[in-house]
Amino acid sequence: MADCLFCGIVAGTVPAFKVVDVPEGVGFLDVRPVFKGHVLIVPRAHVVQLTDLALDVLPGYFGLVQKVAAAVPKALGSQGTFVANNNVVSQSQPHLHFHVVPRTKGDGLRGFFWPRHKYASDEEAASYADRIAATLG
Repeated sequence: MADCLFCGIVAGTVPAFKVVDVPEGVGFLDVRPVFKGHVLIVPRAHVVQLTDLALDVLPGYFGLVQKVAAAVPKALGSQGTFVANNNVVSQSQPHLHFHVVPRTKGDGLRGFFWPRHKYASDEEAASYADRIAATLG
């Protein structure tokens, strides 16, 4: 879709700190992360919400979400992840995406309040993207 930010990232016309780019989807750092290393995973095709995703694409896409959720703690030393999806309400972009957020006990995240943190520089953001990408292998 021409005016979709995430479609632009998938197509490579919009810059992003990608951690994975495979036929099943694309994962890249959230520019307003809950915690540094927060990854968004989108399917290649433009679909607005989970219920719009074709069933034949579902296993590969969720397999990718699962791989990123396993890679983030290994890459960043977190204890686990928070994996989330909004459909329409609170969906910041009208393109299906799952959040994979690194979590550590006592990190301050409570319920659905998502404080945001900025990367100090593009270099810092690139280092997080590179670490996660390297773990995905």
